[in-house]
Amino acid sequence: MGVTAEVAVIGGSGLYALLDGATEHEVQTPYGPPSDAVTVAEVAGRRVAFLPRHGRDHRHPPHLIPYRANLWALRSLGVRQVLAPCAVGGLRPELGPGTFVVPDQLIDRTSGRAQTYYDRGAVHVSFADPYCPTGRRTLLAAAARSDVPAVDGGTVVVVEGPRFSTRAESRWYASMGGAVVNMTGHPEAVLARELALCYSSIALVTDHDAGVEGGEAVTHEEVFRVFGENTDRLRGLLLEAIAALPAERDCDCGRALDGINLPFALP
Repeated sequence: MGVTAEVAVIGGSGLYALLDGATEHEVQTPYGPPSDAVTVAEVAGRRVAFLPRHGRDHRHPPHLIPYRANLWALRSLGVRQVLAPCAVGGLRPELGPGTFVVPDQLIDRTSGRAQTYYDRGAVHVSFADPYCPTGRRTLLAAAARSDVPAVDGGTVVVVEGPRFSTRAESRWYASMGGAVVNMTGHPEAVLARELALCYSSIALVTDHDAGVEGGEAVTHEEVFRVFGENTDRLRGLLLEAIAALPAERDCDCGRALDGINLPFALP
């Protein structure tokens, strides 16, 4: 289609609204349209694609986001490295609102979501380590340079939503080793792996989940308020990370499909 990008950010429109020279592109995929038009801009000499996960008007609830279309659209534009900011609830007392976490593990508690491109053929990708190690290191280093403290590692428990957790569920997730809870991290991460993309997440804690000692019931308004208050910090961290991502990938993400006979060609 003539439009190329090498890095993508999947997140809210507030993260890139102030970029100069941005252009919007409608992308069609075999899985329907993505959440919204893809905005492409130059950042630190890199061509970067920005895609609002929920749509710019937040019309897609977590369980109905067109995840397969989103990742396919980004790869078709040339993207090979994805940074994925998201809002999470803290499952530990020390992970309070405003804390940034660069997760290293994921537990899937969703149901009913299309979570693979490979509905035929024997295509089994390794997912032991869901996030790109290079992307994680880059985000942590960018956080340090941006004076935005970030916790290194932690398990994201991804729930179906759109409701928030009960107190019992929240305590159970913490007992399973969860650090934070979220509604969008799966299948986004595994679909990126199935397309041999580098995928790294930066999670902003917006609340203490309901089961945390002393935690209040989570509200929609509070989540949006805390996320909005930290948008500038998150934007600065992401722009710093984009500039620092290696031009040539040095991880195993790009080799995730090596030796596998795919039932169709990837874009």
